[in-house]
Amino acid sequence: MNKKVDLTNAVWAKSEMSNGGDNCLEVAFVDGVVALRDSVDVGDPDAQVLVISKKDYEFFTKSVQAGQRNLLLP
Repeated sequence: MNKKVDLTNAVWAKSEMSNGGDNCLEVAFVDGVVALRDSVDVGDPDAQVLVISKKDYEFFTKSVQAGQRNLLLP
């Protein structure tokens, strides 16, 4: 996917299971896509953000919930 996404007004959230700590995955739903970032990068204008489709995000989260934890392996 090659889509320029404006994250200026993105509302980022992380799991309640993170206990308010750093090194957590944050997610924002923006312009029909899902943006993902590491919480340690908050405030860094050069930080990397992964942008995926909602369909891919839903597939990934449902697969993890179903116990398929090897989804990121090559």
